[in-house]
Amino acid sequence: MTEVSVSKDQQHPQYMRDRTSVNSLLAQEATNYNLAELARLRIRYQGFPGARDIQRDLDKVLQQWELTEAELYEQTRQIHSLGGIYKSRGKKEEEDWN
Repeated sequence: MTEVSVSKDQQHPQYMRDRTSVNSLLAQEATNYNLAELARLRIRYQGFPGARDIQRDLDKVLQQWELTEAELYEQTRQIHSLGGIYKSRGKKEEEDWN
């Protein structure tokens, strides 16, 4: 008898909240806040075994904004070095990277 490895996609605990954010990004322009959100979500779902629809849509946003992943991360490093990107949206200065 041979053992078969079955790959099952997992449900991310933040899926519903993130799905709303991704839908919003798909319909918006590349502001500093939106760039920071796109980078944060790409990092969160990088290598995650599931949420394939979110991963595809994050790629689609990157293409719509005509950015490479390297360009996105370079821009967001500059944005975060200035600080306060989340504070300006009424959120605590706490960043949700989990």
